[in-house]
Amino acid sequence: MDQNNIISPENLVYAKPELMNDTPMHYCAGCSHGVVHKLVAEVVSDMGLEEKTVGVCPVGCAVFAYRYLDIDWQEAAHGRAPAVATAIKRVWPDRLVFTYQGDGDLACIGTAETIHALNRGENMTIIFINNAIYGMTGGQMAPTTLLGQKTSTCPYGRDPELHGYPLKMTEIAAQLDGTCYVTRQSVDTVASVRAAKKAIRKAFESSMAGKGSSLVEIVSTCSSGWKLTPVKANEWLREHMLAYYPKGDLKDTTDL
Repeated sequence: MDQNNIISPENLVYAKPELMNDTPMHYCAGCSHGVVHKLVAEVVSDMGLEEKTVGVCPVGCAVFAYRYLDIDWQEAAHGRAPAVATAIKRVWPDRLVFTYQGDGDLACIGTAETIHALNRGENMTIIFINNAIYGMTGGQMAPTTLLGQKTSTCPYGRDPELHGYPLKMTEIAAQLDGTCYVTRQSVDTVASVRAAKKAIRKAFESSMAGKGSSLVEIVSTCSSGWKLTPVKANEWLREHMLAYYPKGDLKDTTDL
């Protein structure tokens, strides 16, 4: 074997974060969860908070996040992650506490928990994965499903007269007095991944500085639920999802 062709770790363009272990992920090909996991692991390491971070995961595709990131984790009942995170942060105010929730969990059964935790200004971060569908349980319509988008429970497309309109949780969060940083990002391109990492870092820093609640929405893909290839899913996201859920900071009072 030609020794010059051996790829050494120092020559890799991408190196796996130290906080991510070797457990094979259960996510589907093209799923955004793995990318966001990587960003969370990198930010925690960059901040030197490996031993002082607690993540909270409820029900959904990311229910097994604790298997992949070597930080402390606490499972929560469906939609109740913000309540559990509130307790953890109040008991251990020196910890970095965040929740990791999908749109079905956060914007449906967890709507009240999410809004009231953010409105109280709890010093924690909510990471909100919005792929506009219930990915884990069969591709049903979620609160964030777009108008006209077909799912297993609205096979003819979401109809506002029958199903209501897609819920913009991030816009709601931006209106709450307890939030200090509210942003919407994506991870469909390299530039987007870098911006998302920067947003997560800012949210975590704001939480540790006691500035209030932060919400980082990541507009994401669900190749299996959307019945598209990973490449086509990213294209569909850019064409349809970002038109209704535009990226950018919706609120930033961290410098006040």
